[in-house]
Formats: sequence, structure tokens, C-alpha cells
Amino acid sequence: MLDKETISYEKAILVGIITQNQSEEKLNEYLDELQFLTYTAGGEVVKRFKQKMDKPNPKTFVGTGKLEEIESYVIENKIDTVIFDDELTPAQQKNLSKLLEAKVLDRTNLILDIFAQRAETSYARTQVELAQFQYLLPRLTGMWTHLERQRGGIGMRGPGETEIETDRRIVRDRIALLKEKLRTIDKQMAVQRGNRGALVRVALVGYTNVGKSTLMNAVGKSEVFVEDKLFATLDTTVRKVVIKNLPFLLTDTVGFIRKLPTQLVESFKSTLDEVREADLLLHVVDISHPEFEDHIESVNQILKEIKSDDKQTIMIFNKIDKYQPEFFDVEDLMIERSTKHYSIDEWKNTWMNKVGENNAIFISATEKENFEEFRHKVYDAVRDIHLTRFPYNNFLYPEYEDAFEKEEDSE
Repeated sequence: MLDKETISYEKAILVGIITQNQSEEKLNEYLDELQFLTYTAGGEVVKRFKQKMDKPNPKTFVGTGKLEEIESYVIENKIDTVIFDDELTPAQQKNLSKLLEAKVLDRTNLILDIFAQRAETSYARTQVELAQFQYLLPRLTGMWTHLERQRGGIGMRGPGETEIETDRRIVRDRIALLKEKLRTIDKQMAVQRGNRGALVRVALVGYTNVGKSTLMNAVGKSEVFVEDKLFATLDTTVRKVVIKNLPFLLTDTVGFIRKLPTQLVESFKSTLDEVREADLLLHVVDISHPEFEDHIESVNQILKEIKSDDKQTIMIFNKIDKYQPEFFDVEDLMIERSTKHYSIDEWKNTWMNKVGENNAIFISATEKENFEEFRHKVYDAVRDIHLTRFPYNNFLYPEYEDAFEKEEDSE
């Protein structure tokens, strides 16, 4: 294993704007996440630049003065990469690439790059490649000369480093080919889903890095890759799980994120089909994250977009072992007590108490805290679904075994 000192990180700066629709507090949250994304991709953030504007500058995203400030800092500090929090238009990316002596990326580009790193199977790589080409197509005019100047590193994985001379026609042909390849694989996967039989399907959904794969490993005894970085898992994993004597299928899906690139939603259609076809969703939430309520809203929005927001759902509030409320000084009259000061028990008495007939559970997947309660709640939900689907198949459950044997004896 490499020592931390031997790992080379690209020096990066982040750029974001404060607008009427995005407060400074909200921007800071997004930049915190962008910094974690940058770290996941192999970069080290050395500075953040923020500007208050009514709306982004259509030519350069930020204003002229702020751009000059960024340009000076990039040159003086030998910055490798400049990352913008919002998706840049092709014109903005072209102009910024000409003006700044560094790679220019936006949030979408960065997420696509992380996906390119994390894609292990041929299917995942095809999905990511399609999303990358769809992102690159409108940006071809000014991007290839920029890419030619930069070799490797964040944002340069995938088609960008091997297709520098590609024109629009070839890229469109490649997109068509990848779509056809995905359609073929999608049909194969649909057949596989059909061949899984009548078992109840349960899907883990949630924001990225909330502990879905850890929970999958704990419940399903599988070996899904787990790491404290964003998008550690890209490939869908399906395991047959048995709780007590009840078998069901448990699926680990790719994590969601705010401002999820539309290209990824389209190219990861089959992965999302696992969610669409699930009978029960386990919405995993990292309660130790200060913005977990925003994460829940983001996941619910994506579930709505893929028409899965009406499915039966159990909320799994994970990482209770890491949850630390902020200290509240009752004598400090300047500070008003808020949800950031709540204990777990206080949170339980908020809106969480009203989640679908008390369909909420607080656990630690790593420490197995409250795990038996979690297993019991999932068992009850899966059992109810199975009984609804197969009302005459009750012999699967212990409480019906005696009655079933007596019925056979009487015959």
C-alpha cells in the first residue's frame, strides 16, 4: 500500500457564485461536497473563490475582476485544475480554457471522471463512456486543443485522452454505437431480472457515501467494495438474502448526488431499473452528515424523476455511532437552539416519527447497532409483500408451519 506522502495530488481551486437562488451558506455546502469530489478524483483543494452575482456571466461564468484574480492565483501557485461548482456552457468552457493556464472542469465533468475511475465492469464502463461522449459533443469546438495541452489527470480519463482528433460525426457514431450496445445489455439484464423468479426485490437507495454497501455487506454477506469516498460503488450488486427463513433479493445501487448529471441518469438507465422494479426501497441516510435532510430531498427528487417515489419505503438512518450534535450553551443569548443541536432522541420526535407508519430505523451498519431491530423491520415488510403476492404460500413462515401441518393431517 502506498504511503500518503508518495501519493501525488493535483492542486485544484474551486469556484462558485452566490445568487438570488443560492445563498452563501448553500454555496459553502456545495463547495464542501465539491472538495470531497475533488479528493475522490485525486485532487487537493488549496483555495476557494466565491463571487456574489445576480446570475452567471454568460461568457466566463464569473465577472472580469474575479477572473483576473483567479488567473493570477493560478499562475503564481502553479495550479493544475480549476473546478466550477455548476455546469459550464460550451461557450464558457471554451473561453475559460483560453484564459486560464490550467484545466477547466465543472461539477458534471468531475463526477463523470470519478465514474470513469470507478467503473469496473464492461457494462459500467460503457455507461460512463456514453455519458462522457454526450457531455463532450457540444464542447468539441474548443475542447480538443485544450485537452491536447493537458496530459492525463482529473477529468482526462476516458474518451478525452484518446479521441483528441475526433470530429462531431465520429463522436455521434460512437454515441449511437454505445447506445445500441447498452440496449443489448439492457435486454439481457431484463431477462436476468425476469429469471430471478417470484422473490421479493428490495433495493438500497440513498445519497452517495451513506453506507449502502457497508449495509449490503452486513446483511447479505457479500463483498461489495467499501471506501470513504464518493461513488465507491458503481456496479449494481444483487444478492439473495435470507432473514429468519424468508429469502429475498437485495440490490445495492449507485449513490445519488445533488446536481446529478442528466447524462448519467440516461446512461445508467438499467441500474435505475433495479430501483423501478423493486418491491421495497431501503432509503439509507447518513444522519451524521450536517446536510442529511437536503440529501433526503435530493434522493426523493431523483426517485420522482424515475417514477419510483410512490414505492413502499423504509428510512434507514445510518451512522448513529458518528452522530455528534453541536454543543449548545444555554447561557449564550446570541445563539438560538436549532436542529443542529438535536440529539438522536430529539430527532426521532420530529417529522421522522411520521414517516410511513413509523417506517424509520436508526442503526450503525459498521457497529451493527440496532441491527436486530433493522432485520426484524425488513423481515416484516418483505413478509407482508410476499403474503399479498402469494396468499396460499404461508408455510414459508414459522407462525404458519403448525397450521399447515395440521391441515395436511386432517386430509
